[in-house]
Amino acid sequence: MIKQITAFLFFCLVSVSNAQDFSALWEGYYSYNHIKDIVKGENKIYAAAENAVFSYDVSTSGLETITTIEGLSGETITTIAYSDTYGTLLIGYANGLVELVSGTEHKVVSVVDILDKQTIPPNLKRINHFNINEGQVYIATDYGISVYNLERLEFGDSYFIGNGGQHINVNQTTILNGILYAACGNGNAIRTADLSNPNLIDYQQWRTVGNGSFVAVEHVDNRLFAVKTDQVVYEIRNGAFTALFNYSSMPLDTKSENNTLIITTQNKIYVYNNNFNLLTTATLTAEYDTQFTSATVSGTQIFAGTKNFGVLRSNDANSTVFEILKPEGPLMNDAFKIEASNSTLWVTYGDYTESYNPFPLRSYGISHFIDETWNNIPFDCLLSAQNLNYIAVNPFNPDQVFISACQQGILELNDETAVMLMDHRNSGLESMRVPSSPSTIAVRQTGSIFDRNGLLWTLTCRVDKALKSYNPSTGEWRGYSFKEIIPDAFNDELGFGDIAIDRNGTKWIGAFHKGIIGYNETGNKIKNLNSEVQNMPSTEVKAVAIDNSNQLWIGTVNGLRVLYNTTGFFEDTNASVKEIVVLDDGIPQELLANQYITDIKVDGSNNKWIGTLDAGIFCFSLNGQQTIYHFTVDNSPLPSNFIKDISIDAQNGKVYIATSRGLLSFTSGGSSPKEELSDAYVYPNPVRPEYNLLGETSLNDINKGVKIKGITENVNIKITDIEGNLVAEAQSRVNLRASRSSYNFAIDGGTAIWNGKNLANNIVSSGVYLILISDLDSFETKVLKLLIIR
Repeated sequence: MIKQITAFLFFCLVSVSNAQDFSALWEGYYSYNHIKDIVKGENKIYAAAENAVFSYDVSTSGLETITTIEGLSGETITTIAYSDTYGTLLIGYANGLVELVSGTEHKVVSVVDILDKQTIPPNLKRINHFNINEGQVYIATDYGISVYNLERLEFGDSYFIGNGGQHINVNQTTILNGILYAACGNGNAIRTADLSNPNLIDYQQWRTVGNGSFVAVEHVDNRLFAVKTDQVVYEIRNGAFTALFNYSSMPLDTKSENNTLIITTQNKIYVYNNNFNLLTTATLTAEYDTQFTSATVSGTQIFAGTKNFGVLRSNDANSTVFEILKPEGPLMNDAFKIEASNSTLWVTYGDYTESYNPFPLRSYGISHFIDETWNNIPFDCLLSAQNLNYIAVNPFNPDQVFISACQQGILELNDETAVMLMDHRNSGLESMRVPSSPSTIAVRQTGSIFDRNGLLWTLTCRVDKALKSYNPSTGEWRGYSFKEIIPDAFNDELGFGDIAIDRNGTKWIGAFHKGIIGYNETGNKIKNLNSEVQNMPSTEVKAVAIDNSNQLWIGTVNGLRVLYNTTGFFEDTNASVKEIVVLDDGIPQELLANQYITDIKVDGSNNKWIGTLDAGIFCFSLNGQQTIYHFTVDNSPLPSNFIKDISIDAQNGKVYIATSRGLLSFTSGGSSPKEELSDAYVYPNPVRPEYNLLGETSLNDINKGVKIKGITENVNIKITDIEGNLVAEAQSRVNLRASRSSYNFAIDGGTAIWNGKNLANNIVSSGVYLILISDLDSFETKVLKLLIIR
């Protein structure tokens, strides 16, 4: 009788993609507090955080990071392993992706076979463990075991070892005396098979040892150990199980390293020799409010991964005293709001639902990035302010920061120290009144922004005077009622989010039901747009931004709109918003039609940066007609296409992008125009032979080409040779640095970029070139000289 074979050859050849290195223009700011796994490599310790990795050199004490900037995917990491033979770090992910990192430059190869395999359910693709043996990697997953060859970079067989060849969860594998052991969950015990058997894809070639569910199996020398879900570690000998120790909590990690067995529980690490004699332990003390997640040893030192402190290093001679090892980074990866100002960045992690419900309340700290250093302020130092969200930095006193708390009011900080939590008792803020529970106190603050005069404008959800102003200099509060358009503050409108102020002093507010609201206290004027007749694609407005032309850009859950006539808005009896229509291969299309827009920011060049729920981030030209950038997880270091927030530092043009899986910045190259040309300059100057980045077809990389900075808003720039022959020419608002343009010379706000090509599209020769700048409004001129050496 022919046996039915239900397992299969996974793939003959591996499907790989070589990741790009984005380090030139991008910076990543990942959190390294929560360690998923830790392993020992060649004179290094590797620690995997949620979606990034760092190494610690035990000789030099140096720290080095590997992130999406170097080419990692940014997905959720579940396990790592290191091959000394191949000098390769293996990274496994929850979605089935495997990445190989090798070399001093951290070359990343993505292995997508498991991720892309259609016949395996997505919820079973999690990578649980790597077992490296003689160049073969036995990958334990939630569907079974797959074998990967590190020498040939290709997959071999996959073993579906459940009864009848079904998928079963394999947590860990080990090999002893030519036998492969698999620790299985869900009552599938330990499964074993002889590696010499050429037919292991047949589930009937596998034997079952013991009973129940196992989380780990490992060997030290010739002794085999297994950890069961009953919190007991057993020795397995000749198929018999001998209980060795019962732990007070479930072991979370089991490793064999340097002839020792390392077992990690949430508050203690045990290191045993091959006879299961306890060599040393490491124990958490009250000083460290965290839990262990994993551990390894190097010499006499224990390196422990934790949930909140990164890696703790301890000597076995004093295993309750630790040194914290981790790179600089924010508290968490899932930022909610960010605010860049004066070359610093503030980050909050509070949250509320789409309908502005703050529950469950989140008790998180905040982060401040200043002087290239992260200062993380814990919740205990924030006066119990929960659900911290919008950040407003006082433009006249940058050390004074106000952060909205969606339940308790507004937190004021001075020099990073919380000095006051303002609420209905000590400020002009007010609590919403719940008809069914009059005693309920809830001061739900959301959007906050400073105007040019130094007044703080802030929004309170579900109260009549939803808009309030606060003067930090005098302590004066004023409230402004929305009763004209929201008769019942508690029931008619659930909340407000974004707020922007135009040059006329009108406050533009995004609401949940009422669409876009305009309010100006001069004359107490209020009006809103939220209907299809007014061309609103949705009543839910998530983002508002005023551009440099005083036009209002509106992001809804169902598309983008622009209000061009902000000045005459209140007087216009037929006010409506407009969609932007662009030509896509000659066919008119609505820009960002049906997209859920999460944020809009305007840079110094009047370009629009627009974040979306699932399509990444876009940068459009000033009128939206040209796409300058469109970044996604597929073409950039973004770890997620869900953009939570965007903030642009006006001083350096750096664009900060908060995603659901991490925070990054992008050096776009644009800058704010200057008032006059007196400070205009060109760099690099001279252009030396080693500067071989001329002649690029795209001007979007600010690290390439020749830059002219400090120009005014509306200029014409001519480049000539020393004899006066025209070499290149560009004009503001005409020669835009957009992805669809093919200019050799373009202007982006206060910066012009030239790729060194002449009008005939050839790279210019060595010589002196004149840069003639003319302001088209003021008629001011300036001449710069540039030397090119080739």
